[in-house]
Amino acid sequence: MVSSRASTVDEYLAELPPERADVVRTVRRTILDRLPAGFVETMNWGMICYELPLARYSDTYNGQPLGTAALAAQARYYSLYLYGVYMSPQLTQRLRDAYAASGKKLDMGKSCVRFRNLDGIELDAVGDILAAVTPDDLIDIYETSGRGRGKRPS
Repeated sequence: MVSSRASTVDEYLAELPPERADVVRTVRRTILDRLPAGFVETMNWGMICYELPLARYSDTYNGQPLGTAALAAQARYYSLYLYGVYMSPQLTQRLRDAYAASGKKLDMGKSCVRFRNLDGIELDAVGDILAAVTPDDLIDIYETSGRGRGKRPS
């Protein structure tokens, strides 16, 4: 995985070739337009992250903010991590169904949607998934998954 040392989103975007930065900007705009209030955009883990500040919820197993999404330009593709999807079988199915309905092929790991260009991502579905998970929902999903209350995942 390619990781950036940029400390701001603007620095991160400036590191990318213009055509790759344009793709990241487009996906980022979808995220920012649909992200529920309470999440903040940060640079963490070498990616653009959308997190719940520790002041709002600090009881994470690793002491890091609880994230709802992260976006990165990798060497040969882009990655969009959707953590609510990872922790919720219902959201996973919702995303799979939306991709199937769109006719696009979903290339997804546990939480990572991979795409090579904007034609490979279903932005409406991603936006809908992000909009569906409020900070309270994410905390509930996190705690229900067995990860909350300081527990390490098994």
